[in-house]
Amino acid sequence: MSPPPSEVPYGTLDLMVLKTLQVMGPLHGYGIARRIEQMAEGALALNQGTIYPALLRLEQKGWIASEWGTSETNRRARFYSITRAGRKQLAAEADAWARTEAISIWTMTFARIWTFSPRSTSAVVFRPKMRMRRRGARSAALSR
Repeated sequence: MSPPPSEVPYGTLDLMVLKTLQVMGPLHGYGIARRIEQMAEGALALNQGTIYPALLRLEQKGWIASEWGTSETNRRARFYSITRAGRKQLAAEADAWARTEAISIWTMTFARIWTFSPRSTSAVVFRPKMRMRRRGARSAALSR
């Protein structure tokens, strides 16, 4: 049994909407939500209370534009497209995301070296994992 879909992490919905519109071209709100859910392979659940306020916010910032059109089911729908300012913002967001990812990878890579001191949980102590020679072996080598 698969885990239930989670909510969208704060601050990532704008990036996902902009990237979806960049790749797919103009889409209506329902189509954007379904495409994001499809790409997340069921890990995210977007509802109307999530996607439409985000679309309105992005439109007010000038990152997307909208116009009325006809959907595949011959219903009137608002279609959204990314603007030049939206492409610029997407590039900036993607750079920030890449930096965050690099920091996370660096932190995970060096997590084995940095540990909390057993005496104080507030102080971080550098403890490199070194191979130490046994004292007996060193003494024997020096006496030769």
